[in-house]
Amino acid sequence: KDMKTVSYKIVKASNGDAWVQGTDGKMYSPSQIGAFTLMKMKETAESYLNTPVKNAVVTVPAYFNDSQRQATKDAGQISGLNVLRVINEPTAAALAYGMDKTEDKIIAVYDLGGG
Repeated sequence: KDMKTVSYKIVKASNGDAWVQGTDGKMYSPSQIGAFTLMKMKETAESYLNTPVKNAVVTVPAYFNDSQRQATKDAGQISGLNVLRVINEPTAAALAYGMDKTEDKIIAVYDLGGG
């Protein structure tokens, strides 16, 4: 149903993966699609920071398996990033919460999902 509302085609690659066929006819792997997003984020960060961004920690949904995590890491490398770690999104939320805290306390982090 959703495939009828997008301007590109989802096609089955020779290895069984779902690839995107762009409006230009080119085929893109899931890692390449992820890399486009990470490239844009890298460019935005570099523009804001006014310095090159080389290293990154990338977050993924907690339910991602090893091959999905590797594909995410591959996307980072394609985009020109040195992916230091791939961590779960709830872990990232907990780490970010504690970055500016100086006192000891116990917190709870809930991942309500997003789609």
